[in-house]
Amino acid sequence: MLLRFSGLCRLLVLCLAFIPTLSAAETVLKDMSGEPRKVEEFTGNGKWTVVMIWASDCHVCNREIHNYVDFHFVHSDRDARMLGISIDGWAGRKDAADFIARHKVEFPNLIGNAEAVADWFMRQSGARWVGTPTFLLYNPAGELKAQQVGAVPVEVIEDFIGDSARPARVTD
Repeated sequence: MLLRFSGLCRLLVLCLAFIPTLSAAETVLKDMSGEPRKVEEFTGNGKWTVVMIWASDCHVCNREIHNYVDFHFVHSDRDARMLGISIDGWAGRKDAADFIARHKVEFPNLIGNAEAVADWFMRQSGARWVGTPTFLLYNPAGELKAQQVGAVPVEVIEDFIGDSARPARVTD
């Protein structure tokens, strides 16, 4: 009887050990001032949301970010907006802040460590996270509609948004 009880206790302790991990996964991201945030706060609300996962030392991110800054400037008052997620981690927030300042990024950015962001990405998309940059595209209702690893030309995003926003043709 003691053996069965001991095994049950071990199982309970193992289960309890995962509860903080699950709840921590819900608050893995912070804004640049340190406040816990969720991506869901930025999605939906009647606009498309393009989420860019980036790193301050990512050469492609540094080369391409100006395209997404321009995209946000053109679309944010109309139909779409950008949200950045840095994987520099809270310890690397100075590098992330320098990236934002250097590239004059005016759209909101969150920050988390790479492992936590990879876990969040997998839960969102069902796919394994590969690296930066990575993009997710949420429709105006806040539903994930596309994901892509690597730089995505702004024209492709605009075409996708335009194609998805058009009503389907009715044929006889």
